[in-house]
Amino acid sequence: MANHKSAEKRSRQAQAQRLRNRMNKSKIKTVVTKLDEAVASGSADAAQEALKKAISVVAKTASKGTIHKKTASRKISRLTKRVNAMNTAA
Repeated sequence: MANHKSAEKRSRQAQAQRLRNRMNKSKIKTVVTKLDEAVASGSADAAQEALKKAISVVAKTASKGTIHKKTASRKISRLTKRVNAMNTAA
């Protein structure tokens, strides 16, 4: 348990940040799942829309510091690659 006023505040801040980070990571997982469903359905338009939304969410999460910017870049690249592969296969 924290013994100083500043340590107590730090503990409260860490808890709020942890919850915020967890929420942001959950959003990423949700949009990636929706993108996978769109790719599996074979609809190019739905996949493009889902990709646009996923890129936005991943980039925002990186800008807030929840994930590293290079991790975000890698995720975006892989998602884009997946959608492009679907488009060329169709």
